Amino acid sequence: MTKIKICGLMRLEDISYVNGYRPDYAGFVFAPGRHQVEEEWVRGLKLFLDPEISTVGVFVNQPLDLVAGMCQRGTIDVVQLHGEEDEEYIEKLREKIGKPIVKAVRVKTTQDILDADCLPCDYLLLDTYIKDVYGGSGQSFDLNLIPKLQKPYFLAGGLTPENVQEKIRLSRPFGVDTSSGVEGEDGWKDLDKVRLFISKAREEQ
Repeated sequence: MTKIKICGLMRLEDISYVNGYRPDYAGFVFAPGRHQVEEEWVRGLKLFLDPEISTVGVFVNQPLDLVAGMCQRGTIDVVQLHGEEDEEYIEKLREKIGKPIVKAVRVKTTQDILDADCLPCDYLLLDTYIKDVYGGSGQSFDLNLIPKLQKPYFLAGGLTPENVQEKIRLSRPFGVDTSSGVEGEDGWKDLDKVRLFISKAREEQ
């Protein structure tokens, strides 16, 4: 069954939305950007999150000890590295934590994905390449660029309630990941879009 991740959660309302419709993963962005949250705030939100929903921390080129510390304190259950973190960084992080590691790939070519498939991470996350933008762009990439991979991967980049079923059919990913695709015009998570995205993704099983 395709896993579902709703990313960029920031408010108690967002927690109530995911508790109601139960995706597999709830994502919190610790990197600079409009969705950035602080660890103390996330620890408070996690008190209200259904414990069966895994928390994912999204980081971009941040100090290894900062990432490891959040894992060790139980703030996050899964690490998502969305920058230029290399094999050495991932190996050192793995020595410090016993949590799954997801490495994001901003896809320009098939070779980008193949190179990442050799990294010592547990999962890949395939996202759209946009210069100086580390995710959350709301734009898609050509799924034909995805080769056969050894590692399971999450598909991201422009996923919405309207297209998630087609994207799953075409690529058969381990999981799907959305953030801006379930937000309203005000930039906040929208309950109906969260509900519809999860419902549509689960129908395509």
